[in-house]
Amino acid sequence: MSAFGAAAVRQLGGPSWLAFRREQALQRFFEAPTPTGDEDAWRYSRIGQLTLGRFVPAVHPGTGAGRDELPGLARRLLADLGAVGGLVVTRDGFPVRTELGERASEAGVRLGPASRDLEAEALMGDVINTFPLATADGFAALADAFAPEAVVLRVPSGVEIAEPILIVHVMGDPASDGRPAAVFPRTLVHLEESSQASVIELLVSPDGEEPVLVLPTTELSVSAAARLSHDLVQQLGSRAWQLGRLAARAGRDATLRSFQASLGGSYARAQTDSILTGQGGSTQLLAAFFGDGNQMHDFRTLQEHAAPRTTSDLVFKGAVAGTSRSVYNGLIKMRKGAKGASAFQTNRNLVLSDGAHADSVPNLDIEENDVRCSHASAVGPVDEEQRFYLESRGVPAKVAERLILLGFFAELLEKVNPSVGTLVLEAIAGRVGAAAR
Repeated sequence: MSAFGAAAVRQLGGPSWLAFRREQALQRFFEAPTPTGDEDAWRYSRIGQLTLGRFVPAVHPGTGAGRDELPGLARRLLADLGAVGGLVVTRDGFPVRTELGERASEAGVRLGPASRDLEAEALMGDVINTFPLATADGFAALADAFAPEAVVLRVPSGVEIAEPILIVHVMGDPASDGRPAAVFPRTLVHLEESSQASVIELLVSPDGEEPVLVLPTTELSVSAAARLSHDLVQQLGSRAWQLGRLAARAGRDATLRSFQASLGGSYARAQTDSILTGQGGSTQLLAAFFGDGNQMHDFRTLQEHAAPRTTSDLVFKGAVAGTSRSVYNGLIKMRKGAKGASAFQTNRNLVLSDGAHADSVPNLDIEENDVRCSHASAVGPVDEEQRFYLESRGVPAKVAERLILLGFFAELLEKVNPSVGTLVLEAIAGRVGAAAR
């Protein structure tokens, strides 16, 4: 694992504070135990199949032609959105293109690399460090150590950005010696009091023969009375491995709506930690996934309530076909002092073939009285009554199953950015026909 040593960290450059952060993170990585499938956090996962030593940290893509071009998925989304308040493109974790709308710039909005933001030092890691287990995670430390940059969005108090900010992470170039690369894209969103913004992130890699290891980190900080909508679409190549983390914090009367779509990858893990720290704050956590072939989608979530009269609502939906697998492991944690808080957790899975499998493990940890918690999970095939209803009206069997599947996802996707919802539904529709046969 010499490729992930101190020399590689020093080559990343940047300001002294960022170099110091990386050195500390690298030390945490070396001290962290190697995860195994025997641990609760990694149970049912494929972590035992990961050979970290075969990868090397991605290098700067340079300034060659096409480095800042948008992939097809991003171009389609941009065309459907019509207008964006800002656009950032990163290549293997390095920002190569940054644009911010004139109105947002005049209002004091800041968008760009952390190394050029004087306030980024105080913000980076501030949310993720709220969660003790995250700081003890060796992969979180590795991502912190080798992130070459971070895309930072800061919205001042009282400012509302009407158009969404689009951040596109493109990865998959092999390292300079031809070995598969490890990529560490990072995004930090900070909304100050009574501000509003919508952020869309895309994670994209080509469907080539070489694998890529992707460790994306997103931090969302929503201050008092602010409102943030965040959509993340993962469309990695079929040989990609993802070990992702999203950490979110919402303050008093703040509102966060977060959505993740997991579509690509060989093994795609997404850890989502959210905490409500101010009275009246609310989060809506949504996810959709579709697996076929031998894919595995692995979701771990934490809904933590640390303040009274807070609300969280989680809905994760997915379908698995072929010999693919999915795992959902979610925890609702009610801290002492969270009186009057409400938390809801729903995980529904459709199993489309005999070789596919889904695990759903909801959990509760309640330290306070006068709270309301509920969780529901379901794993099963397509509803036979729905299928019979459609077939009895002349709809062919394969078409009926396809319609049921799309309806299963459409209800969830109506809650996200319309352009993102359309993009995800079209991506799923392109695969369910083959999966339903």
